[in-house]
Amino acid sequence: MAVYPDRTRAPGRAELDALFARPALGLRERTLYRLLYESAARAQEVLVLDVVDLDLDLDLRNRRAKVRRKGGAAEVIVWSTTTAQLAGGPWTLHQLRHSALTHAAEDGANTSTLLAYSDHTSVASLARYARVSPEALARWQEGRDPAARRR
Repeated sequence: MAVYPDRTRAPGRAELDALFARPALGLRERTLYRLLYESAARAQEVLVLDVVDLDLDLDLRNRRAKVRRKGGAAEVIVWSTTTAQLAGGPWTLHQLRHSALTHAAEDGANTSTLLAYSDHTSVASLARYARVSPEALARWQEGRDPAARRR
């Protein structure tokens, strides 16, 4: 049986902001979706976490948890204060992971950082996730345009 690549588009930032702001979205789902997006962890790595697994101090500085990665390795995932303060959507949980990696690439994260962030061991497998949007590519190209630099 042939296996075909999943080229599903990563939801854009505005689409995710709308999801996270949706009034009908419960606190548990909002927290889960944000944690998946901000950590770029796999859904199965996050869904097994319990509140006691989360390393949160009173100042919300730590924002991390130890997870078991695919293959069994123990690693730490991290997230932003937005998720920590929270303590569906039309997209799959896996698409949130795609978005996190795509947006990190669009923000200039290098390959080594993206590999560590996603727990990929292969650049080829990472490339399926970090698919920069045409808009981000146009912004990057605009920044390189010699005519734009002279203005």
